[in-house]
Amino acid sequence: MPMRTPAGKECKYFYGDYYRGREREECRLLMNSKPPQNWQPKLCSTCPVPGIIQANACEHMKLNARVQRLFFILAPEVKISAHCTKSQQDVPEPHVGCGECHSLPAIFTGEARDLDTTD
Repeated sequence: MPMRTPAGKECKYFYGDYYRGREREECRLLMNSKPPQNWQPKLCSTCPVPGIIQANACEHMKLNARVQRLFFILAPEVKISAHCTKSQQDVPEPHVGCGECHSLPAIFTGEARDLDTTD
């Protein structure tokens, strides 16, 4: 069951334990990455994972996360890579998917034609 992150988005990888005054929060996606990454609550504000999960619910797509800082003056960000276990290929755009597991609607493939019904 997804929980609400500190940034206010629902994410299935976020876990918070607040029972009887506990304040334990963690990102299980970062925690289970190789090597495990350090999580901070401010990372949730720019994390793309809730948007990816909302756009693409493919059960074959596995997400990998890492914390990356481009320059020392910029804040760290979560970077995502995805792999499809069904088609055994890397997914270049996790919001869309690999294109093998689920057929894309014609509007996305460019095959849609104008359905003008007025004669």
